Amino acid sequence: MLKAGIVGLPNVGKSTLFNAITKAEALAANYPFATIDPNVGVVYVQDPRLDVLEKIYKPKKVVPTAYEFIDIAGLVRGASKGEGLGNQFLSHIREVDAICQVVRCFEDNNITHVEGSVDPIRDIETIKIELNLADLESIEKRIGRLEKKAKAKVKEAMEEYEVLVKIKETLDANGNPRYLEFSDEQLKLIKNFNLLSLKPMIYIANVSEDDLHHPEANQHYQNLLKYSQKEHTEVVFISAQVEMEIASLEPEEQVTFLEAYGLKKSGLNEVIERSYKLLGLKTYFTAGEPEVRAWTFKEGMKAPQCAGIIHSDFERGFIKAETLAYDDLLKYKTPQAAKEAGRVRLEGKEYLVQDGDIMLFRFNV
Repeated sequence: MLKAGIVGLPNVGKSTLFNAITKAEALAANYPFATIDPNVGVVYVQDPRLDVLEKIYKPKKVVPTAYEFIDIAGLVRGASKGEGLGNQFLSHIREVDAICQVVRCFEDNNITHVEGSVDPIRDIETIKIELNLADLESIEKRIGRLEKKAKAKVKEAMEEYEVLVKIKETLDANGNPRYLEFSDEQLKLIKNFNLLSLKPMIYIANVSEDDLHHPEANQHYQNLLKYSQKEHTEVVFISAQVEMEIASLEPEEQVTFLEAYGLKKSGLNEVIERSYKLLGLKTYFTAGEPEVRAWTFKEGMKAPQCAGIIHSDFERGFIKAETLAYDDLLKYKTPQAAKEAGRVRLEGKEYLVQDGDIMLFRFNV
C-alpha cells in the first residue's frame, strides 16, 4: 500500500485535511486492515474502471486499492534538533513513499500563523531546511565511518563515500538532491538511509473556500505556483475545510457538491492521482465471480513481480499470466467474446505489465 506523509507547520490546515481523510476512511466499506494507528488514515483510490468490471463480472465483492496517509506531527523550526516532536516526526517520515506538504495560502485573523504572517515560500523553505539538516546529520556520521576504508581503496566503501559526499555538497549549498543523477548501483547504496530530501514531494496549497472558484486571484497561491515551477514540484490546490464537507457526503451528493465549485474531483482524489503519477504507479486488476480487485504496481514491473504483490508463492511458482487489456474488454463487452476474438493472451516471465491489464496468474509451488 502506498504511504504518504502529510507535513506542514502548525495552523496551515494539515489536521483539518487529515480529519477529512479519516472521515472518508470511516465512510469506506469494510477493508481488511489491521489496527490503524490514530495518526494513520486509509482511503480508497477511486477508479471508475472498477464500476465497469463490477457490471461485467458481477462479483460477490469489489476491492479497490488503498492509499495510506500518515499525519506527521511536531514539525516546527528546529525539528531536526529535536524541537517540538522533532525526532519522532523524523522517524515517521522516513518510512513514507511520498511527502504531501500542506502550505497555507489563506488569510484568517482568527488563526494565527506560527511565524506571524502568511508566506508559503518561507514555510516551504523552513521545512526544506529541517529535512536537509536531518539528512546532513545522518550522512556526516556515515561519511566519518567510511573515510578510513575509502582512503584504503576498499571498493564498496569508496563507492558509498563518493555518492554520500555528492549529496552532502548539494545539501551544504541548500540545493535539492532530488535533481541529482544517480546510477542504479548508487541508488541501492543509499536506499537504506531513507533520505528525507530525496523523497518525492507534492505541495498542497490550502486556500479558503471562496478561492476555490478563482484560485488565480489568490496571490499566495500564485507565488507558490511560480516557486514550484523552479523546484519542479507539483501543486494541488484544495480547501481543507471543504474537503471535510465532501468527506461526509454520499458519492452521488459529492458530485453535485463539487459541480457547485466548478470542480471535477475532490482535492483528496487529485492528491492521490498526482502521487501515483509522481511515483510511476499503475493499476492492474484480478477479476472473477468471487471478487474484482485493483492492485497497485510500479511501472516497469514484469508479470512475476506483479504476481508477487498478491502472494510471494505466485511469484516463486510463476508459470504464465492470462492477460486481457481493459480496452479490449470494453470493445468486446465480455471476457468470453474477447477470448474468442483472440484478445486474451498468455504472457510469460518477461512481460511488462500495462496499466489496466486484467490478469489471472498460473503458478505451481
